[in-house]
Amino acid sequence: MDYITILGFVAATCTTVAFLPQVMKTWQSKSAKDVSSGMLIFFCIGISLWLVYGLLIKAAPVIIANFLTLILNLVILYLKIKYK
Repeated sequence: MDYITILGFVAATCTTVAFLPQVMKTWQSKSAKDVSSGMLIFFCIGISLWLVYGLLIKAAPVIIANFLTLILNLVILYLKIKYK
């Protein structure tokens, strides 16, 4: 694995893990009132497009990071709707 791919995986890990505290807080507090639905929806669209881009260029860091980040953000969106 070359240093560029390693850099991609490190960046992917940082941006994906950044959403874990929000998922945990929303889950534990049973509240997502301070999280914007519009931001979540547009962010999920953007992440989906990045995922497609990653698949087209066959870039594992882009694919993995955006797949996991999309899942985490869909969980937050689901919890926002559930706890409304």
